[in-house]
Amino acid sequence: MTELTHEAPLSVLIIDDDVEVNRSLELVLQTLGYNTATALTGDDGISLIGKNTYDLVLCDLRLPGKSGIDVLKDSAQKVPIILMTAFSNQEIASHAAECGAFDYLRKPIFPDDLMFTLKRFEEHERLKRENKVLKATIAERYSFNNIIAKSDAFRSVFDIVRRLTPFNTTVLITGESGTGKELMARAIHESSPRRGKPFIAINCGAIPETLIESELFGHKKGAFTDASRDKKGLFEEASGGTLFLDEIGELPLHLQVKLLRSLQEQTIRRVGDEHDILIDVRVISATLRNLEEEAKAGRFREDLFYRLNVVSIHLPPLRERTEDIPVLVEHFVRKHSKRLGIPEKRVPTDVLKALLNYNWRGNARELENCLERALVLSRGDEFELDALPDYIQKGTPVSTAAAIVSDDSNLSIKQKTAALEIDLITRALEKTGGNRTHAAKILEISHRTLLYKLKEYNLGGDGES
Repeated sequence: MTELTHEAPLSVLIIDDDVEVNRSLELVLQTLGYNTATALTGDDGISLIGKNTYDLVLCDLRLPGKSGIDVLKDSAQKVPIILMTAFSNQEIASHAAECGAFDYLRKPIFPDDLMFTLKRFEEHERLKRENKVLKATIAERYSFNNIIAKSDAFRSVFDIVRRLTPFNTTVLITGESGTGKELMARAIHESSPRRGKPFIAINCGAIPETLIESELFGHKKGAFTDASRDKKGLFEEASGGTLFLDEIGELPLHLQVKLLRSLQEQTIRRVGDEHDILIDVRVISATLRNLEEEAKAGRFREDLFYRLNVVSIHLPPLRERTEDIPVLVEHFVRKHSKRLGIPEKRVPTDVLKALLNYNWRGNARELENCLERALVLSRGDEFELDALPDYIQKGTPVSTAAAIVSDDSNLSIKQKTAALEIDLITRALEKTGGNRTHAAKILEISHRTLLYKLKEYNLGGDGES
């Protein structure tokens, strides 16, 4: 009989009311290099499992007192259990699996059958250990406060953030929609002395101009028609912590003056109030627009730009860091598998190749949404290529309106309309440097409609960056 190979002797508890069975199994297991212990009843077995650490339990189905099923229900979460039974049928196998058994063996147990099952167990445990090590390696090497990346471009960003850790410096984060600007702001907050204090985010482009001053600075009762009570603003809510001003380029000019004063003096004044309130807030802002160009054009205050831009962090688009795609794929698959309560699926080479070849306009957010869709639509234990959108399967992004219309492979009006809208909105935002108000005018739709469509198509209108 060949001895199984493992780095250190594994310990096995044998639970069987037949002394001879215990002795014969002990002899086989010790010959194979295992350490062993025995129990004659289910109660004794449960007691030993509670007091000692075992790598595996071999347990008979029928025992005095508590049965093998009782042992499974009590201890299967603590240690892998292989059930032994003289009765072999599908019902028993199914019930054992439902109760958490790793496997079951039919009596009498022959050494070769036992050895085969043990090999399978050891392989399973080896894969579990490797997976755990791999996840730990990814977490250590490629993540920073829930941001996953391995590219040199993003690693240099992590280095800057780590150097910011002891300081309360204002930070301006730039990058396209979906690159993770809010995630980066949270990472900065969580790595600073302000962690544990509030992190509050507001999208300056998603709140009507008439309401944003009250949202930021608060108001006094009676300050305007609907002001039925005093209200704290987000600056006060974020006291001691961090206020993240997303899409800062959308802030109206008259509020830019008030924001600049608050940053310089560390005070705010509620709408309708006559007194200033001291604040202790770190401000991190983000934009997909070029604020320097906006300042030159008179659409953004130059003095506020310099006050916000003490430290600038640019997040490169996903198409410029394709080496991050595999680690992001693994992260998103694990995240959504856990959320949906389904097993993780393997990503085969053809699917990964399609993901690597696509020019992700929506960046990491688009990739995440694509993987969640494919996770739900794929059958079996791996992702299927046809679970990806057609344009990703072909390795090219949705391009021009003319190309979308002329494509005869898909005649769905709903899908073509959506593709056209995505294309036109993307080009309008590119043309206006990310200015949503100007983009809405070019598109001849209301600002509110544009925000709705940005959210619908995951183009950055959901408050995340």
